[in-house]
Amino acid sequence: MPQELAELSIGLVVIGRNEGERLKACLDSAIAQFPTNYIVYVDSGSTDDSVAWATRLGITVVTLDLSIPFTAARARNAGYQYLCTAFPQLQFIQFIDGDCQLIPNWCSTALAALATHEDVAVVCGRRREQYPEQSVFNLLCDMEWDTPIGEALACGGDALIRTIALRQVNGYRESLIAGEEPELCLRLRQNNWRILRIDADMTWHDAQITCFSQWWQRTVRAGHAYAEGAWLHGALPERHWMRESLRSWVWGCFLPFILLAMIPWSNGWSLLGGLAYILLVVKICLDKHSNYSWSASATYALFCVLGKIPEAQGQLQFHWNRVIGRTHQILEYK
Repeated sequence: MPQELAELSIGLVVIGRNEGERLKACLDSAIAQFPTNYIVYVDSGSTDDSVAWATRLGITVVTLDLSIPFTAARARNAGYQYLCTAFPQLQFIQFIDGDCQLIPNWCSTALAALATHEDVAVVCGRRREQYPEQSVFNLLCDMEWDTPIGEALACGGDALIRTIALRQVNGYRESLIAGEEPELCLRLRQNNWRILRIDADMTWHDAQITCFSQWWQRTVRAGHAYAEGAWLHGALPERHWMRESLRSWVWGCFLPFILLAMIPWSNGWSLLGGLAYILLVVKICLDKHSNYSWSASATYALFCVLGKIPEAQGQLQFHWNRVIGRTHQILEYK
């Protein structure tokens, strides 16, 4: 299999920061499908043995300049640019996060899809959480990644991408601390490329989200991504992430503030407005129940609604930093 993939001009970019055993599993899964010289690991200032482990496996390591703020977008660009310089004939790059493992035969399946659709720039599949039973937050991740098959607006961090398409749009936007994949896909679609999600397992992901504070910080990051995406591309015709941003503002900020502020003038009756949140939970639960149990669907719906508050926090952080001119820093939850 590795030699077959090399002949098809495909390389692999792994990005990570202090992933430990998860990175080891990721690199092992990569070596099973790629020759080591077609793999590059981009490290964002790890203080564990990530760099040493990758080097011992014979994998090229690119370490990012510590004086420039880290972003996943910057790491992915560094990886694909290295591979394209070392192997100018490369036609495809498989990107994978260091906390994931490649599913066997995924790349062959994805390459077949790209060969069939010449106007498709990105092919992605199903990312699955490796230990959904470990915590409710891991389960939420697995359900979040269960997205429709077919033409899509965006991909996630794991995806197979044509190098010609990446070059055409100058790669990922390195300043983004989150949401860089949908932003890349938007620019690809503006250049008449398509994004395709196929019915195939792609990667196993090890979230290791075991406490509420980690989930909260991850959701704050999502809100930050919505705000910055809408700030960049919210105008017509894209309206990129405008709906998601407005939902966060309404449900996570404006409505709670109004209901609480009206308590003294309504003798507490304004709290009945909280029924709107219950109705929203019910709606999301019914939508999700077609693929999951009632308990899983209800849990997912509850956290979707609760998540509007940290999403609003993330949006506030983005706009506050923008107003005062502060550089956005990565929001880590592990």
